[in-house]
Amino acid sequence: MSVLAFISLIVAIGLAWIHILASRMRFLDTLPRSRWLSLAGGASVAYVFVHIFPELSKGQQTLESVSYAALGFLEHHVYLVALGGFSVFYGLERLAARSRQHNQKSGIGNFTTLEVFWLHIASFAAYNALIGYLLLHREEANGLGLLFFAIAMALHFIVNDRGLSQHHKHSYQKVGRWLLASAILVGWALGYATEIPQAGIALLFAFLAGGIILNVLKEELPEERESRFWAFILGAFVYAAILLIAEAG
Repeated sequence: MSVLAFISLIVAIGLAWIHILASRMRFLDTLPRSRWLSLAGGASVAYVFVHIFPELSKGQQTLESVSYAALGFLEHHVYLVALGGFSVFYGLERLAARSRQHNQKSGIGNFTTLEVFWLHIASFAAYNALIGYLLLHREEANGLGLLFFAIAMALHFIVNDRGLSQHHKHSYQKVGRWLLASAILVGWALGYATEIPQAGIALLFAFLAGGIILNVLKEELPEERESRFWAFILGAFVYAAILLIAEAG
C-alpha cells in the first residue's frame, strides 16, 4: 500500500466517524440555524464551484477522447450528469419531506415511513461509497488535493447528517448513520481493489457535484431553517480563497 493510499484510508475512517459522532454536536440543533452549519455549507459549495466544476471541464475532454458507444451521448454533456445528480437527490428530498408530512398529519409522528427511510439511506450509502471511492481516484490524485477534498466532504457530511436526522429521527440514529459510515469504508475498499477508466471517474465526479449542490442548498434555502446568510457567504469565500491560493502556489 502506498503512502497516499494509507493516508486516504485514515481520511476514510475519519469521515466515517463524522457520521457516527455528528449526533452529539448538540450546539448545531438550533433555530435560527447554527452559523456553523451555514459556514460548512458555504465551504462545501465553494469546493464544487472552484474545484469540482473545473475538473468537470477536464472530464469533458476525457470523455471526448474515448470511443465507447455507451458514452456517445454523454461525451458532450458531462454537465447533464451533474444535473442528474442534482435531480436524483432533489427527488429523494421531496419524497422524504412528503412522507414526514403524511405521518405528521396522520398522528404517527414527525418522521418518514420505514420504506422511505430505507430508500433514502440506500441512496446516501451509494453516495457515500462514491465519495470513499474518490478518495483514491480523483482527477487530482495528490496529497494536497486529498486534503481539500477531505475537508470539503467532512463539512458536507455534517450538513447532510443534520438533514437526515431530522427526516428519520430514531431510525437514523439507531441504524442509518452506521450504514452511511460503513459505506464510506466500503467505497474506499472498492477503490483500493479496482480502478475504473478516467472517463468513468469524470462521470462519477459530475454526479457527485450535482448531489453536493442540492444537499447543501436544500438545507440552506427553506425559510423555516432561518439560515445564516453571512456565515454561508463567509464559508464559501474563505474556502474558495484557500483553494485558489493553493492552486496558484
